[in-house]
Amino acid sequence: MSHSRIIDIESTQGMEFIDITSTVRDFVRAARCPEGILLIFTPHTTAGVTINENADPAVRHDIGEFFKRRLSRQDYFQHSEGNSPAHILSSLVAASETLIIQGGEALLGTWQGIFFCEFDGPRRRRVHLKILPG
Repeated sequence: MSHSRIIDIESTQGMEFIDITSTVRDFVRAARCPEGILLIFTPHTTAGVTINENADPAVRHDIGEFFKRRLSRQDYFQHSEGNSPAHILSSLVAASETLIIQGGEALLGTWQGIFFCEFDGPRRRRVHLKILPG
């Protein structure tokens, strides 16, 4: 038996890293699956999902600033919507993450959190969660 859920997200900025760690942990606990795999996926071509430090918000700021400074609009981009940087960042960050479920909990390091990455906001977005029992 597998468990799934969709998280609805409203981003408020052009680039934003939204902490979804507690929502994901609550979903895993509610599923009462002692062992397995958790898939986290966003079906958007200008967004992503990543796992990174969650203790210091300066890390999210620094990642965002790095992206903005290294990948801004370029004259050679041909995509007519003008959001080529968002598409590129989505490919670099990736649309999904996979976590181990161990002892009924999503396995994360001490400082790690799970983030939905908005690269073309503000928008309404979705993140799909699916547990594959093991």
